[in-house]
Amino acid sequence: MSGTSGILKYVSSEHLARKIDFQGPVPSTKEVYRRALNIAWPSAAETVLVSLVGSVDTIMVGGLGPAAIAAVGLTNQPKFILLALINSLNVGVTTVVARRRGQENREGAQKCVRVALMITFTLSLILAILGFVFAEPIMSISGAAADTMQDSIDYFRILMIGFVPMCIGLTVNAAQRGVGNTRIAMTTNLTSNGINLIFNYLLIHGNLGFPRLEVKGAALATILGSTVACLMSIRSILPHDTYLHIRLRDKWRLDKETLGSIWKISYSAVIEQLFMRIGFFTYVRIVAGLGTIAFATHQICMNVINLSFSFGDGFSIAIASLVGQSLGAKRPDMAKLYVKVNKVLLYAISGTLSVIFVVFRYQIIGLFTDEAAIITEAGTLMLIIAATTVIQTSALSYTGCLRGAGDARYIAITAFISIAIIRPLSAWVLCYPVGWGLVGAWISLFIDQCMRCILNGTRFHKGKWAEIEV
Repeated sequence: MSGTSGILKYVSSEHLARKIDFQGPVPSTKEVYRRALNIAWPSAAETVLVSLVGSVDTIMVGGLGPAAIAAVGLTNQPKFILLALINSLNVGVTTVVARRRGQENREGAQKCVRVALMITFTLSLILAILGFVFAEPIMSISGAAADTMQDSIDYFRILMIGFVPMCIGLTVNAAQRGVGNTRIAMTTNLTSNGINLIFNYLLIHGNLGFPRLEVKGAALATILGSTVACLMSIRSILPHDTYLHIRLRDKWRLDKETLGSIWKISYSAVIEQLFMRIGFFTYVRIVAGLGTIAFATHQICMNVINLSFSFGDGFSIAIASLVGQSLGAKRPDMAKLYVKVNKVLLYAISGTLSVIFVVFRYQIIGLFTDEAAIITEAGTLMLIIAATTVIQTSALSYTGCLRGAGDARYIAITAFISIAIIRPLSAWVLCYPVGWGLVGAWISLFIDQCMRCILNGTRFHKGKWAEIEV
């Protein structure tokens, strides 16, 4: 314990407080770390659990062969494209609710939740219908081959049936993160994963008398878990003694001022999501062109790197909440301090993960498949993943700060440069003309992460984000 205290003291005095012009009382080192961890660890656990839903599906359909792994993987980018509008809305929700909390404007925060839920329900219903009806052309455009087409269509259509509750749960959790309540999202996703795991076991291979549904069973398990999670999220905003509380008799209307505040942040996030999804979609199409075995290998490795991304994204969400609340309370100095604290914690986590990815790379890949060709190539890619992990988490800490401050326009610009242009262009060049295949695709991912870290880090250190009004 004394060693930990010594480390915290050193980090606080030598690194965290350096170059910060404090504008009021500063909590003790232990208090700063305590608050950062209280918000960050449930948020990190939540994002890890969300990523594990996809990993669990991939692992449990792995016994059906590479084509089944590829079919599940092919649905990811179309699903995220449909989620782009909802995710963009939720960026605005978290930012606005955090500011209102910092301003001690509880009614303003609750009004934001009501407006967001009305928009989410309408948008998600429309998107779910479109996704279900046009599943076949969507999968065709995504690169589904003859051996993956039907499974990918079936999986995607079943996901669309549970799309509305999935989106509503995401919006409620986004609002809760704004007030610093990250534990509800962790709890709901833990429950969702448990249900998904149980029904994967029962439905994929038909265990304990249940029908053998294979890939369809994995999709059904996913929507059952997300629906229960949605109900739990809604329940969290029903009690009268919670900070965010909604009632049916409240004024459910699209308040112009609240809508304007959300839109001010969300419209740039929409552009960011658009660039991201175009870039990711193009990238996946390039990799899919390498063949089913290569794409199955890629999909397994994406599940692995999503683990480190999830830790970084969870801390990024916590940073956004702390920065938003600090700026709402007119304390940009504390916002900077919280970013630095979370970066220290992230470096410790990402460094540990990098070592694990190198030392146990073949054992980790072996959890997903027993195909020798996949294990061999994925083992090489794991070295790139280990190198990417630290860069990725650092970039996400800067992104969280800019997002919490409402600097969504700049994040959209970096997404355009790095994800929509640099990643797919370098992937194509390295995969085909250079001839590096799947290794080239993963080097392009590393280049993309480095570029985002540089661009967002430069913006953070200039400090203009602290002057944005929401």
